[in-house]
Amino acid sequence: MDKIGYIEIKVSGSKGNLNLSPDNYDIREIIAILKNAENFLFPYKKKDRSTISYKIEYGSVKHIFKTSIQHIIVFNAIIAQIQQQQNIDFLDLPTAKAIENIQDIVRKKDYVFTICTSIDKSNKLQVDANTHFYRTEDNWVDAEFYFYGKIIDVGGKNKNSIYIHTEEYGVIKISTLMAFFEQLKENIIGQKTYGIRVKGKQNSVTGEFDKDSFEYLELISYEKKYDEAYLNSLIEKATKNWAQIKDKDAWLHQIRGNYDI
Repeated sequence: MDKIGYIEIKVSGSKGNLNLSPDNYDIREIIAILKNAENFLFPYKKKDRSTISYKIEYGSVKHIFKTSIQHIIVFNAIIAQIQQQQNIDFLDLPTAKAIENIQDIVRKKDYVFTICTSIDKSNKLQVDANTHFYRTEDNWVDAEFYFYGKIIDVGGKNKNSIYIHTEEYGVIKISTLMAFFEQLKENIIGQKTYGIRVKGKQNSVTGEFDKDSFEYLELISYEKKYDEAYLNSLIEKATKNWAQIKDKDAWLHQIRGNYDI
């Protein structure tokens, strides 16, 4: 089996009296597809992903994305499941958003998208004016989160944002107001570990959170340090309580129940 396969995203429609083709397909439309294609194949861990090559072909407009065959096989199964269920709630969030973006393009421009792969007898997914590929809003609820790490950047061109690098989730982008920067009394970039309390959207079914929804609530000073006095006070308190128990083995057995049987 070849080690390389491809995804084909065919776009059909018209611009005025002209049928859609690469000759009248705007570069902004190409950029939009390029962003979504990456999320189809690699919803996470984009830094170390396999190479994706691209070309555009005639036949209305055909976007061809080549990459490792194992990722094409996975995507072929995904589009079969979407076609069968006519639903995208089961997808990873970046992939679901990519499908939603294509559905938005269809609604605005009255295009038809046909998505398939190089796999023999490939599954096909059609997105058109009659489909409704959007996530179920009822599954997404407001929640609060705490993230800890070093702040690596602040600011932004259109929206003010804080970028914090966490060990568990990588870089998290958090929207904030200009007032946050105006009240800062110190340089917070790369200096030390901070905690940030944010609000955002979380899926009530899967627990997944929407990284694009985070909004700043509070900056928390956070220091990992050994507090000997506090530790000794806990030991002293526990020692006094432990001394009041006459039969310690019986008490432990009662607490454990049948766990150690």
